[in-house]
Amino acid sequence: MTQTMTAWVEIPVTDLEASVAYYDEVFGWKSTIRTDMGPNPIANLNDGMDAGGAHLYPGMAGAGTGSTTHLAISDTIEAAAERVVKAGGQVIGPVVDIPPGRFQYTLDLDGNSIGLFEPKVA
Repeated sequence: MTQTMTAWVEIPVTDLEASVAYYDEVFGWKSTIRTDMGPNPIANLNDGMDAGGAHLYPGMAGAGTGSTTHLAISDTIEAAAERVVKAGGQVIGPVVDIPPGRFQYTLDLDGNSIGLFEPKVA
């Protein structure tokens, strides 16, 4: 059996266009809203469709009660946290060190729990 996808995350949002702008600003991505992926428009984050990825879709957000989605950043947590606040999100709690790197909890525009993950440099 060949496995082509390792993980896929769906993040519910109330305003698809505003949330695309938020995630693109925070993570430095270029995402596109698509209408050919099922019954609702979605936005593939960073236009990814590879072995893993995520998309935004119109829905009821967890507002702090759902699971946490951790997304890797390409610079430092401190820089990404500044972008979160600038884009209208919230930074929650301290930076946490773990063996593979560091992370910090944030809330997006709809209160979805998003962890900023900074991999450890080898």
